Amino acid sequence: MKKTVKNFPALLLLLIFSTGCSNNFLSENNKSAITQENYFTTAAQAQAAVAGIYPMLQSFTKEIEYRGDAPWSLLEMPVGHIDLGGSQYKDGSIKHTNSANETVYNIIWTDFYNGIANSNLAIQRIPAINMNEATKKRLLGEVYFLRALYYSYLVKLYGDIPLITEPINFSSPDLYPERSSKEKVYELIINDLKEAEKSGLPNVDETGRASLGAVKSLLSGVYLTMAGYPLNKGTEFYQLAATKAKEVLDGNYYKLFDNYAYLHDRAHKNKQELIFQVQYLGSVKTNRITEFISPKGISKLTSDLGTVVPIKEFVSSYELNDKRTQEKQFYFTESFAKGSSSKIIKFTPSLYKFWLEEAAGQNGDGYSDQNWTLLRLPEVMLIYAEALNEVEGPANAYTQINMIRQRANLAPLSGLTKDEFREAVWRERYHELAFENKAYFDIQRTHKVYNLKTGRFEDAFSYSNESGVKFNEQYLLWPVPQSEIDTNPKLLPQNIGW
Repeated sequence: MKKTVKNFPALLLLLIFSTGCSNNFLSENNKSAITQENYFTTAAQAQAAVAGIYPMLQSFTKEIEYRGDAPWSLLEMPVGHIDLGGSQYKDGSIKHTNSANETVYNIIWTDFYNGIANSNLAIQRIPAINMNEATKKRLLGEVYFLRALYYSYLVKLYGDIPLITEPINFSSPDLYPERSSKEKVYELIINDLKEAEKSGLPNVDETGRASLGAVKSLLSGVYLTMAGYPLNKGTEFYQLAATKAKEVLDGNYYKLFDNYAYLHDRAHKNKQELIFQVQYLGSVKTNRITEFISPKGISKLTSDLGTVVPIKEFVSSYELNDKRTQEKQFYFTESFAKGSSSKIIKFTPSLYKFWLEEAAGQNGDGYSDQNWTLLRLPEVMLIYAEALNEVEGPANAYTQINMIRQRANLAPLSGLTKDEFREAVWRERYHELAFENKAYFDIQRTHKVYNLKTGRFEDAFSYSNESGVKFNEQYLLWPVPQSEIDTNPKLLPQNIGW
């Protein structure tokens, strides 16, 4: 059986849950003696099953073939704001010349469908367990949120995808599924998030689990996405996005940090403006984010990869005196040389936003346990501003964007037209949410790219960016992994251009 399952694609796996501590959802400890039939019988097993749905989110930072690439970094490269050089695949991502066989396209597909499979089994089995009803309801709320989160990335990345809502075994009709329309996938996402909203989740959770604030924040972003390309739902969905974002803001669940360093230190994980993060802990599960962004020659790391280095033009596109561009805010340009506590070396602006000194400094071991942020308060604030502007114009939409600008020591905006305000919000998204995997999806839904020289937004498919690349319409979606199509031809046709 193990040999058979090993060679099956993601959708065909029989998922087995963790039996580790129910409070630890950083890593899984699968044991083959557990089956779907004998596992879901106790409250402790329900807790462990839900904990086992979270770890697949760590795929965002999973290194690909020891070359310094990971899904999170490769989501940034087609945008065109990262320096060329590093791996062949990195350059291919920036230039839009990769093939459908690249490992990264398979990682997210496989791992996120595994997360969905675990979710489906939990949704089916947990209701029958004899346990505290409020706890049961809350656990199911977490599961619905996570399934919606996994599907929200899959549908944005791959378009029409298999919509699996029941556990699969070797006799299931969905063993070799067809692709469902994006509309049906989004319908499930919305329904799941509405189920999670009424499940009794806490408003805020500082342990890394799902919360009501995270549910509402994700739902506001889903509505905003649906309002734009490719579904073009328009005004109705902008209104839904604004309403849901306002619920988060009016609830006072979160507040902005007064120090940008708190975005990437250990003490502030899961706190204040950090709505939902992928969890890491030094002795349990780590990542190599610090190595990916490390300029050459400054850290003790033997593999200071420098994979994700912003182009200078992007850092220069911020307004004059923007605090985020000051040294060791979002970026840095100097540090101690490797092995020295006195010699300073300088380099082109590099990402400090994700830097963890404990991982790369004189006493670091190279492994980072900083969390990876998926949802942050400024994104919700900007969703509200953008969506409200689309519905009724900018008159009542300034407050949230100006709070973000105030923290960056910038003057408040005022007196803009609807079109000017729209671009102001988009520009703020590029600057505040820089390198947080938002820009690629913004290009998908707006079909606009940021002209770094003028500060304006251009047609994505006709403008040549600073790397000399026009956004290829093919890259609006990732390809369905070729290995999946080889096993299941029902996944054809492949996405356009791949």
